[in-house]
Amino acid sequence: MAGRAATSSAKWAREFLFRRVSSNPIRNSSSSSSASSTPKVPHFSKKGRILTGATIGLAIAGGAYVSTADEATFCGWLFSATKVVNPLFALLDAEFAHKLAVTAASRGWVPREKRPDPQILGLEVWGRKFTNPIGLAAGFDKNAEATEGLLGLGFGFVEVGSVTPVPQEGNPKPRIFRLREDGGIINRCGFNSEGIVVVAKRLGAQHGKRMLAETSGASSSPSDDVKPGGKSGPGILGVNLGKNKTSEDAAADYVQGVHNLSQYADYLVINVSSPNTAGLRMLQGRKQLKDLVKKVQAARDEMQWGDDGPPPLLVKIAPDLSRGELEDIAAVSLYLQKQNSILSKIISNTTVSRPDPVSNNPVAAETGGLSGKPLFNLSTNMLREMYTLTRGKIPLIGCGGVSSGEDAYKKIRAGATLVQLYTGFAYGGPALIPQIKEELVGCLERDGFKSIQEAIGADHR
Repeated sequence: MAGRAATSSAKWAREFLFRRVSSNPIRNSSSSSSASSTPKVPHFSKKGRILTGATIGLAIAGGAYVSTADEATFCGWLFSATKVVNPLFALLDAEFAHKLAVTAASRGWVPREKRPDPQILGLEVWGRKFTNPIGLAAGFDKNAEATEGLLGLGFGFVEVGSVTPVPQEGNPKPRIFRLREDGGIINRCGFNSEGIVVVAKRLGAQHGKRMLAETSGASSSPSDDVKPGGKSGPGILGVNLGKNKTSEDAAADYVQGVHNLSQYADYLVINVSSPNTAGLRMLQGRKQLKDLVKKVQAARDEMQWGDDGPPPLLVKIAPDLSRGELEDIAAVSLYLQKQNSILSKIISNTTVSRPDPVSNNPVAAETGGLSGKPLFNLSTNMLREMYTLTRGKIPLIGCGGVSSGEDAYKKIRAGATLVQLYTGFAYGGPALIPQIKEELVGCLERDGFKSIQEAIGADHR
């Protein structure tokens, strides 16, 4: 690395001098035409020589410093630099800012995490090794445009979607509203999706590239150790499945998603909890959910799978459920467990409630699901209840209001095996991810835990 940086600095210096020479106008003289056509090295003034020398010196010294600087330090600089850019997104329309962020990640205009995750954060879930438990929730990259860029930010896993069978525009705009002072967002997007065909094509192309990169890396540095990551390379990829607004057969929509997308997924999510699709939350009832899961599971199991087996199924539920409804959902999971099947859960989706102090915000009157900090207590209490109801036997993903390592730690102690965020990332930007991981390590070490696994459900012991 040092040699490359030094060479780059020297090359830059030569190009700099050449530009300075060639850009200096050549005066006419009495010499021959051949002599006059040859560029002469200009005579710099004293200030010019000092400025030129200082510039070249800085370039060479900078290249040498970067070449010898610790890679982790340089990586940290890049993430810190996003703190300057991220506030500018707040000046833009919320949905336009979101699209711009996805575009930036898809084109590699975001930093890439080069620092390895601390071992204390590593864990195994569903037979997959996660380097850290912090994931990006569905809703950010709905159409799988930026999975590589997002995984490169240092997330332990990224979930794309929700993806519907047929493309649909979603609800009319405006449909995303910021509550900056409360750290929240209200959205009523309504499963806007480019559809299964487009998303499958993207995931297929990305899957091939990741597999090729993984194979090349393995051949250059063979190891008997099982590497952390998913079926096609570093990082775990989840696919969130939704139903079309006009569909009368929800199960058929989810089955279609399984048939077309499950081969690219490390886990699949049945989203039955968005408040922005009429009738969707009715699928959370005991009988409805049990029947739906059976059909989706059968569709998955009838496909051909390799040594890794089929991706696990999860269901994403709402935070607005009663105790009885939670008991019904827990009962379905425990029933499936007896059938040697696991139905994990993401707790939770957005809420239609407006807890204080959000209720005093004029924006709170907008229809839609509320996410972010105002959702934290509601979703964490529900997570704690579900952990108790499932006796700590079912892996749970805690989602809702996470914007710090302490928040993630509280979710984990309440019963979350993994943690997701979205709104916190929208406000905090890329720099928030290494910050959360660093803070989480501090929380674990402060309380004497030697691994993240030891902290899961600690509040129940």
